[in-house]
Amino acid sequence: MKTYRLLSPLIVAGIVFALAYSYPIISPTYAQNGTYYVATDGSDETGDGTEAQPWATITHALDEVPDSSTILVQSGEYNGRVRLRGTFTQGVTVRSAIPYQARLRHNDTVVTCFYGQGITLEGFDIAHSGPGAGALVVQIQDLLEGEAAVSRITLRDNILHDSYNNDLLKINNGARDILVEGNMFYNQTGSDEHIDVNSVVSVTLQDNVFFNDFAGSGRENVNDTSSFIVIKDSNGDGDGQVGSEHITVRRNIFLNWEGNTGTNFVLIGEDGNPYYEARDILIENNLMLGNAPNVMRAAFGVKGGRDIIFRNNTVVGDLPALAFAMRLNTEGDNPSNENIQFYNNIWADPTGTMGAENPSRPNDFSDTPIGETLSFTLSHNLYWNGGIAIPEDSGELINYSDDVHGITGDPQLGAQTDLIVPHWEPQEGWYPPSRFADGSATIREAFKFLVTLYGTPIAGSAAIDAADPGYAPQEDILGRERPKGNAPDIGAYETQDAGFTLHVTPPSQRVPFGGTITYTVQLAPPDFTDAVTLTLKSTTVFDVPIILAPNVITAGNTAVLTVGALYCGSIVIWPGWHHVSIMGDSGKYMATTDARFDLYEETYIYLPLIVRQ
Repeated sequence: MKTYRLLSPLIVAGIVFALAYSYPIISPTYAQNGTYYVATDGSDETGDGTEAQPWATITHALDEVPDSSTILVQSGEYNGRVRLRGTFTQGVTVRSAIPYQARLRHNDTVVTCFYGQGITLEGFDIAHSGPGAGALVVQIQDLLEGEAAVSRITLRDNILHDSYNNDLLKINNGARDILVEGNMFYNQTGSDEHIDVNSVVSVTLQDNVFFNDFAGSGRENVNDTSSFIVIKDSNGDGDGQVGSEHITVRRNIFLNWEGNTGTNFVLIGEDGNPYYEARDILIENNLMLGNAPNVMRAAFGVKGGRDIIFRNNTVVGDLPALAFAMRLNTEGDNPSNENIQFYNNIWADPTGTMGAENPSRPNDFSDTPIGETLSFTLSHNLYWNGGIAIPEDSGELINYSDDVHGITGDPQLGAQTDLIVPHWEPQEGWYPPSRFADGSATIREAFKFLVTLYGTPIAGSAAIDAADPGYAPQEDILGRERPKGNAPDIGAYETQDAGFTLHVTPPSQRVPFGGTITYTVQLAPPDFTDAVTLTLKSTTVFDVPIILAPNVITAGNTAVLTVGALYCGSIVIWPGWHHVSIMGDSGKYMATTDARFDLYEETYIYLPLIVRQ
């Protein structure tokens, strides 16, 4: 039974005060200073773009504003197509005034950019309105005439989800200089992708989170969706561009595969055309998590591609697949793949079932038919199959034993048994707040938690300082400098010369309201000699008593973290997942870790107000 209790006036005032500091406060601003407004109660006919008299649509706002403007879109749902159009030399930003609270919906393509240059779309919740929608959620393609092309378009910090027809995002037919960064993608429909990069030039996909979670959207998963990202060219020279080129896929996270058995997290080429469908492709610093039970073809695939570098990626988990690491093949009229390079990657299955569809099937490292790839490089990668031999097949072109500088060893990455898929959970009204299913408030916070929990090697990992510096990027998955040790680390994450690491056991727990939970905090490696001072920071919990004792530990000793989930102070605590961050400081080194707990009763609790006379 749900229990709701009225708050005293002073507590309500405290909540209002807290909320005021939880969201950006937008002071009255007028069009003269370069900021314009769109609102659900605005008017394109009588509005002037001020906060007092906003416009009704983003399309109209773009038709009206000068270069270098910012368009703030107030919270609410906007139905109908949004057209990103206009040429802006300095650039225009269209931003949700409160992240993810402006919702763009349509029963057809929701956002199009066919005639735009220099436009950024930021902070929106974008999806089809429901079943029966027309194809695509967002499409960027070049329909400009002459030498000009749709270009300098940025999609940043948006939630793109739940297509009911085709891709979530299609970038195609001659568009160029496109940046897709810091977004979250989930749930396309049918044999289509999250992102279809198709016959374009200079596209960068970075810092995004890709997964599927159909149940989280109230939809059935029929395991018929395709790759999260495909890079190809479907139409040859029909648009004046043959093959996608200069494409970068870096610092992304891929997880929770729910697709078909024939596709990949990332696939280069797809349509069996008689030319290289993609060339000059860089895939680096990505984290690919095999947490789901659904079978995929392989984490990475190439069909008719040339000059492709796959470096410093981390592929880890059970990852049921027909091949664990890669499939390099040709189909239809494809030319043979050429110059495919693999450097400094982690391929690790801690369950010992590397490349098996299920435990009864044989393991398989790669599907690489001989004669279908002309040249490849495999160097300085790390291989781990839970202590069992890495699978090898003389009938395949590529085996792990071809890597003369390879390492077989445990990267010591976090177990994925407690992984929470960070599906967006919008709420009506101001409380409880909208957030992601893992308790994060932003896409970036969800991104960092996934990296911290599942992509970070602990001290003693075989990946640390083991990469080839000549082929490592200058930064890691979090954008931090490489190298930090004697050499770069293998994989997406670069250990920051912390000297020590902190570990919480268990990493997550469930607790009812009124309960108390404890965690053990340990320090590694065992030979670290300095004392470490621990401090606490919580990202989603207000005024809950959290006790950590002792607050100074050394290697071989532990601290106990106790969280009392009942007492809530002057603000409510809501059901769901919450984070407690722990920071350790030795004076010379610093490290952080996180503990999580799930309050699973839907009961709101507050501290009664007691007034003494």
